[in-house]
Amino acid sequence: MSDESGFGHHRPWVSTWAASPQTAIPGTPDASGFNHQTIRNVVFTSVSGDLVRIRFTNTFGDQPLQIGTAAIAVAGNGAATTGASVPLTFGGQPSVQIPIGAEVLSDPVRLHVPALQDLAVSVYLPAATGSATLHSLGRQTTYVASGDHTGDSAGSTYTTLDQSWYFIDAVDVLAQPQVRGTLVAFGDSITDGFNSTVNANARWPNDLARRLDSSRDTLAVADEGISGDRVLTSDLCCGVNALARLDRDVLERAGAKEVILLMGINDIGFSVTPPNPVTNPLPDVSAAQIIAGYQQIIAQAHAAGLKIFGGTLTPFKGAGYYSVAGEAKREAVNHWIVTSGAFDGVIDFASVVADPSDPTMMAPQYDSGDHLHPNDAGYQAMANAIPLRLLLNGAR
Repeated sequence: MSDESGFGHHRPWVSTWAASPQTAIPGTPDASGFNHQTIRNVVFTSVSGDLVRIRFTNTFGDQPLQIGTAAIAVAGNGAATTGASVPLTFGGQPSVQIPIGAEVLSDPVRLHVPALQDLAVSVYLPAATGSATLHSLGRQTTYVASGDHTGDSAGSTYTTLDQSWYFIDAVDVLAQPQVRGTLVAFGDSITDGFNSTVNANARWPNDLARRLDSSRDTLAVADEGISGDRVLTSDLCCGVNALARLDRDVLERAGAKEVILLMGINDIGFSVTPPNPVTNPLPDVSAAQIIAGYQQIIAQAHAAGLKIFGGTLTPFKGAGYYSVAGEAKREAVNHWIVTSGAFDGVIDFASVVADPSDPTMMAPQYDSGDHLHPNDAGYQAMANAIPLRLLLNGAR
């Protein structure tokens, strides 16, 4: 996507932050939505820029979404901002209505967006929203206030809401000369940073962005992980399957050049979990079916001109949905990832976090405690295992 604003001399837009939209689970407060309230989302950037736009989403809404006002600022402590908020417009107007299932881009505004910095994106919802489009389990505190407080800098009018992001799915900046494009981290809860420290931005894509920031050339990093997501199956709890969201979350992401795919462990594990209305269906998925899903993702990424790198599935012995049969599937999938040559490169996450004395288990120093998700040190080890040369050469 090229710059059409006249500001950037044809520099591309890139996604300095992103999160995959999800539907609200029926019967939860999110399904009731918001009314005459301001939500302040806090998001962590990967690269800097001086021209910024926000993508607002009503992808899973059940009625048109009215945005009264919206603003962006560099975040301070808690709900506070550093400096004045910059109002956002939509076709020159301060408000916009987003149809059911749609997304809108704000007009570009000038704001120095630092790399590796929290931003506050505030949106005032003047009327009942109906069911909210959100990204759940974001590991980042979101704030809410009654009335229009998009421009408030002190943050004292806000109270803590939860750890989800609401009605936004991307923050784009006009790329600096050293930024070669956007790398999309496409995965499940391990990419989403589940069990990492809240408000610490300790997901492995964040850690990778920090490593890239020290390079002469760099990439924006868009985290498109959804906790509980699967390659082949959709559900109410954990989002639409990877193939169904590939276009929206990966191929159409601003400046997308590369993908790291790390997904499939939930396809394996969920098949042995008890039936549940929010996670059903729970099919018994084979390694061959997961591999077929990978092959389609690879084919579509290549058709769109993207490089795609495969991450090996990390060990899960001791996790609630572990089984001997599931471990055999994981090993078969990983063998294919490493040996098939189908990907443009392989990142062996499994070996990095495995216990050397039992590679079917996560090493204790990297285990968050549930034997499935890494802790902060484990996520850092995963990021450290990614060869920057592989990524930067692929983005040429």
